[in-house]
Amino acid sequence: FSNFNCPHMARGSSAGFDRFITIFSPEGRLYQVEYAFKAVNQSGMTSIGIRGKDTAVVITQKKVPDKLLDPDSVSHMYKLTNNTGCVMTGMVADSKAQVKKARQEAANFQYRYGYEMPVDALCKRMADISQVYTQNAFMRPYGCSMILIGYDDEFGPQLYKTDPAGYYCGYKATSVGAKQTEANNYLEKKIRKNPSWSYNETIEVAIMSLSHVLATDFKASEIEIAVVTQDNPQFRVLTEPEVDERLTTIAERD
Repeated sequence: FSNFNCPHMARGSSAGFDRFITIFSPEGRLYQVEYAFKAVNQSGMTSIGIRGKDTAVVITQKKVPDKLLDPDSVSHMYKLTNNTGCVMTGMVADSKAQVKKARQEAANFQYRYGYEMPVDALCKRMADISQVYTQNAFMRPYGCSMILIGYDDEFGPQLYKTDPAGYYCGYKATSVGAKQTEANNYLEKKIRKNPSWSYNETIEVAIMSLSHVLATDFKASEIEIAVVTQDNPQFRVLTEPEVDERLTTIAERD
């Protein structure tokens, strides 16, 4: 292995072991996979998902990087099936590739079994695919993380998350992105009393969480919110007037 004579050996503990995705370091770490997590935060975005009594909500920042862009064409919310959707955080091109794959998997499932793919099954499938990318030298992991919401006839609102390493889990509330640690701490405090939030409350908690973590007050055009509810299990992104209504309610309460 000529690699072991390379000048990078001197550099800290990751010495040369971050050159390949398929090689463990002596501490048992896969550095390239860890760097994929860094790539998720590189976008500077933070996304939050919260599950209420009969509602699941995802919220993220909406940044239009260029004055010349049409803001309507910038979105991180993606519909995967009628009743399932996701928010993507991280590298936009990787996100779109992963969303495309998720849609194919969901359509395939529906064609094969005659009913819509449940959220947990779709999340597991996407995680399984991500895991393969950590095991082959000729692939790289996706630099993005997917938070899925959907409404399950049997179990109610569902909230799942998968990451570049291929780990996935169901959550009461979760976050991903630049301010993930702060967001999770805030959400833990909110969830501790085991609340049963209504539709409006769930959305308001999501907005307040993101607002608190980023220490800013939002305009309706600066955030994106998507929901599924018991009354309307279809995944949909809230319009600006709907978001504005919730922001006004929060402002009046304060």
